[in-house]
Amino acid sequence: MTIHVEGLVAIAVFYLLILFVGIWAAWKNKHSGEAEGTDRSETIMVGGRDIGLFVGGFTMTGETWLYGHYRGGYINGTAEYVYLPQYGLAWAQAPFGYALSLVVGGLFFAKPMRSRGYVTMLDPFQQLYGKRMGGLLFIPALMGEIFWSAAILNALGATLSVIVDINIKMSVIISALIAIFYTLVGGLYSVAYTDVVQLFCIFVGLWISVPFALTNPAVSDIAVSAVKKVHQAPWKGSINRDDKWVWIDNFCLLMLGGIPWQVYFQRVLSASSATYAQVLSFLAAFGCLIMAVPSVLIGAIGASTDWNQTSYGGVAPKDKDQADMILPIVLQHLCPPFVSFFGLGAVSAAVMSSADSSILSASSMFARNIYQLAFRQSASDREIVWVMRITIFVFGGLATMMALVTGTVYGLWYLSSDLVYVIIFPQLLSVLFVKGTNTYGSVAAYVFGLVLRIGGGEPYLRLPPFIYYPGWIIEQQIHPEEGNIEDIVKQRFPFKTVSMLASFVANFIFSHLAKYLFESGKISHKYDFLDAVVSRHSGEIMDKTTLVTRSNNIGLSEMAPVRPRLSVTLAAAFTRRDTLPRETVEEEDEESSPDSSHHNEE
Repeated sequence: MTIHVEGLVAIAVFYLLILFVGIWAAWKNKHSGEAEGTDRSETIMVGGRDIGLFVGGFTMTGETWLYGHYRGGYINGTAEYVYLPQYGLAWAQAPFGYALSLVVGGLFFAKPMRSRGYVTMLDPFQQLYGKRMGGLLFIPALMGEIFWSAAILNALGATLSVIVDINIKMSVIISALIAIFYTLVGGLYSVAYTDVVQLFCIFVGLWISVPFALTNPAVSDIAVSAVKKVHQAPWKGSINRDDKWVWIDNFCLLMLGGIPWQVYFQRVLSASSATYAQVLSFLAAFGCLIMAVPSVLIGAIGASTDWNQTSYGGVAPKDKDQADMILPIVLQHLCPPFVSFFGLGAVSAAVMSSADSSILSASSMFARNIYQLAFRQSASDREIVWVMRITIFVFGGLATMMALVTGTVYGLWYLSSDLVYVIIFPQLLSVLFVKGTNTYGSVAAYVFGLVLRIGGGEPYLRLPPFIYYPGWIIEQQIHPEEGNIEDIVKQRFPFKTVSMLASFVANFIFSHLAKYLFESGKISHKYDFLDAVVSRHSGEIMDKTTLVTRSNNIGLSEMAPVRPRLSVTLAAAFTRRDTLPRETVEEEDEESSPDSSHHNEE
């Protein structure tokens, strides 16, 4: 095995740059936090709520750009889908899907979440449905973050092992250690500032590489190969009539399923105001589209290349089961060495640093929503910080271990991201915009979404379906991990989106059914074991915490930054209602009405 020294040097330089920026941001954060006297735990989770438009726009674009329902994430996955002849540009849905996801998130979700002073995505669930339901919803959220980190580390290790010829385990471990280290010391500040660097590096690295790859003699005119068969089927791609519902299902998954992630709301909640949170989302949507252009071009270049004329060899990457690495392969074999290694180093360092956000998101939700709000309401700020540090290390180590030893990490990522879509998204809709939902409806929605999605099966995990939706067929496919041909059931019905809608409807129906049964006396109040109707979440409390009130429409000029102690107040609100008499609760609700809440905060 020949180690490419130039490639190693380039990657080492970019890794050190990311590490330096992460440590510098941690130092800057520590000194500014000490000067302002803010809570350290909240500073780690949401950056003290003072992330500006420049850094905020970059970090939201960067994390969204590197996410994706593909192997290897957004940048590699978009290029892969454009390159593959059975998909093409028509199936590369991530650029528009995630851009629309950010637009929808900015229009409908950013303002109510930020204006209410939440610290994590799970806060509204625990406030309305209680700590037990918050714990249940934490499970798919945690799975999504951990499996994503494992998948991206696995993809990075595989790419480096092929391109630079270094040991895959070594590359995964080094990448994970660097990301874990600066996340441990700097929290969101380190993550945000490294996102700025990674976005700049990828943008420069890929755009420098594209002209050289386009003008390589082995590459045909991509405008011709888009519509005519040159070396393979046209890269423009097409959507068969039988697959139209699958395409719609996947697009809805990207557009709506990209919203209920802590990595997104971590940036929303770190904005200095609700209006800024919306602006960040819109900026990131625009950045998402702009940054997808080089990935699309590189995929098209790969589909237009005569690989016999390159150092790669006569067999195309798709025939070697290396289509998921088409982007680094194009950079290595179609560009001059200095350009190739600059681009590879930038992409590798950026992908490495994308694992940090998932680890920080998972640890933030655990420290706040599980440890603090569910078990230790009296925990000190120092204690919460140490819990976060421990869980950053634990979750980072778990993701690294899975990347090294689990052969089905991509299947686990796909399934967990689907569960986020079918379980968490409809519940987020309900908790923010639907009047009258309660814990019983939330449990029913959870079960409905889980059963309907798992029932459809998952080919990556060899999980057979036990629900055969209309239009299912049996196909022979090559298993993506093992390479052998096997029969799988292909669901042509949009069962993921139908599962999400069924979960949403179940929440509404079962919530109102439970409320009717208890309040009408058909079921005794003593059986309200979740305290969701009769006790804690009674009508007058539920209505005021569920609906989006007029206070969410406060403009930028009227909205003062939320004070650091707001998270403590919110944490106390989750627990004090259990011990207060009903009359006291009603008086407090009157005082915190929409007309007075803003003045009280001021």
